[in-house]
Amino acid sequence: MNYLLLIVPPLMWAGNAVISRAVLADGSMPPMALSFWRWALAAAILVLMTHRALPAEWPKVKRHFPFLVFLALSSVSAYNSLLYLALATTPAINAMIVASSLPVVTILLSWVWLKERPSLLALLGLGVSFAGLLAVIARGDVGTLLNFAFQSGDLWVLLATLSWGVYSVALRKHPTGIKPLVLLTWLVVIGTPFLLPLHLVELAQGQAPQLTWANAAAVVYVAAFASVLAYICWNEGVTRLGAGLAGQFTYLTPLFAALLAVVFLNEEFRLYHALGLSLIFAGITLASLRKPG
Repeated sequence: MNYLLLIVPPLMWAGNAVISRAVLADGSMPPMALSFWRWALAAAILVLMTHRALPAEWPKVKRHFPFLVFLALSSVSAYNSLLYLALATTPAINAMIVASSLPVVTILLSWVWLKERPSLLALLGLGVSFAGLLAVIARGDVGTLLNFAFQSGDLWVLLATLSWGVYSVALRKHPTGIKPLVLLTWLVVIGTPFLLPLHLVELAQGQAPQLTWANAAAVVYVAAFASVLAYICWNEGVTRLGAGLAGQFTYLTPLFAALLAVVFLNEEFRLYHALGLSLIFAGITLASLRKPG
């Protein structure tokens, strides 16, 4: 049961990529519309769940409010918007494999921001993972790298991953002490209004979401399951089994995404996907090794 708590979130996050890709790729749901309505619904759910705990945490929230705005912008507002922009133009398999480089991005940001100098193994791991990223972004074609003809979707994923890395390192550098679910509630409540102008720009450009059952189901899934339920399961799993073990389960996300995309989106899992995924995982493993003490 404990392990199931850590398996459910990667599966739901993979489902987020596949379901979002389906409604974004056919043009029935613009990226900013999906991002805004996802978090608007998630905010309503979270406020209902945490309304009794919110007053007790208000002093901490008030003290850290400017920092919470920064966290909300880098996570709720930026990360998901960039990811949905990516999924509108790149296959779900590619997006999740590139996004799986997050541990490597975090190591780099910690080096620059927190002055945590990585070990030689970590640097070697960075290099190996970077080679895996290039393999996926280039679609296995060296000529693509030489001509810098990257697909825009992959670059959006890299920016999204960088945004989430900034959020993760910032939260580690300045922990707020706010209860996790209350913190999530405030980040979603703060971050969602920043998405509304982007959604309105889409509407002004004639990019309105189509009111279909498929689109409604997609919004409910990404809000209730990929956002709220996945986060609750993740927190409980980390509490029971520890952050170190829990971190290993995040590597299931691109694997689940590949399987779901092949089955439901008819995407092809190619040799360069396997090569890129293997190199990224190998690099993360190297970067995670510790010298014997």
